[in-house]
Amino acid sequence: MDVDQYMAELGRAARAASRKVAASSTATRNGALLATRDALDGARQSLAEANAEDLARGAASGLAAPLMDRLELTPARIDAMLEGLRQVANLPDPVGAITDMNTMPSGIQVGRMRVPLGVIGIIYESRPNVTVEAASLCLKSGNATILRGGSEALASNRAIAACLAEGLQAAGLPEAAIQVVNTADRAAVGRLITMPEYVDVIVPRGGKGLIERINADARVPVIKHLDGVCHVYIDDGADADMAVAIAVNAKTHRYGTCNTMETLLVAASAAAQLLPRLEQAYTAAGVELRGCDRTRAILPGAKVATEQDWREEYLAPILAVRVVGGIDEAIDHINTYSSLHTDSIVTRDHARAMRFLREVDSSSVMVNASTRFADGFEYGLGAEIGISTDKLHARGPVGLEGLTSQKYVVFGEGQVRT
Repeated sequence: MDVDQYMAELGRAARAASRKVAASSTATRNGALLATRDALDGARQSLAEANAEDLARGAASGLAAPLMDRLELTPARIDAMLEGLRQVANLPDPVGAITDMNTMPSGIQVGRMRVPLGVIGIIYESRPNVTVEAASLCLKSGNATILRGGSEALASNRAIAACLAEGLQAAGLPEAAIQVVNTADRAAVGRLITMPEYVDVIVPRGGKGLIERINADARVPVIKHLDGVCHVYIDDGADADMAVAIAVNAKTHRYGTCNTMETLLVAASAAAQLLPRLEQAYTAAGVELRGCDRTRAILPGAKVATEQDWREEYLAPILAVRVVGGIDEAIDHINTYSSLHTDSIVTRDHARAMRFLREVDSSSVMVNASTRFADGFEYGLGAEIGISTDKLHARGPVGLEGLTSQKYVVFGEGQVRT
């Protein structure tokens, strides 16, 4: 069977399975998740053997050390997969919830019901534990899914897929509700993202290059974000200790995440007081500073920031710093250079805080908090499948509700329109 034919078969099976999953009860779907948990727990040896095969192949091909680390399925990571399944099973089920009921002058009652999207295609790299995370969220939200992991994790994903199939079978759900693409051929990705007759939405999880390619070629709607160029703006008169704590945490808590601050904006009136304190903290953490002329007048040790630095997602201990005249200049800078991910203001002024919330056009906008809180778990979603910087359907961390849509429902008592 060639790749086109193979992917079409997966798509047809997923579409048929999606209808059965959408009609299933919460208890049935939770049962499948917990049965998968038991299957994974009982398959630790086979998971370890499959993962060792992937690791050996990765080492032989010169796979970079960070990717090798992400590829490894340690006992602790398997434990985390099991706990993740338990947590998702315990989350509230959004499917079928009816909200916004209103009685119209005609007497009909109009509301909205939350329903699954249908078939979700997920494309990701390296980490085989994403296979379980993505599958569990899609299943809990009543969707079927087609998972295309990285070629470097093919053996691990096959072993995980067997456990997922066992869990579905135990709950009486079709095995095609969760399908893992069983080929490393890159043409499979191209076919998956161009099957709108079978796939309702694509979720890419990976580097910027992967997401740009998918976004350019897809004929299926994509939930995505490309960059995490996040900002913290320290306003005039901000609490100095709070500002330093937030600005340091937003940059140094973790360097490689999409919600890490990459550019710090400081109001001119606060710069002379705060920048030396911040420089001391950043130097202690090993962070390289790149500043505008006004920044370097206060911090001569900072490197010169170029135009590209304002657009850069470093994912590294590097920070661009700009002194701005005030909130007007800060908002203008953010809306010019932000990737629409997460931006925060540190301020004592309520009116400025509310203006920042209204005028900064990002998927998460914060007041007096670190950008590192832009996360599904921290937002109370329980879990997330990714971050969306789009404006349609889902925006920000995408949890179970983001994997559903809404339809109007109408209740009548025999009314006819006149």
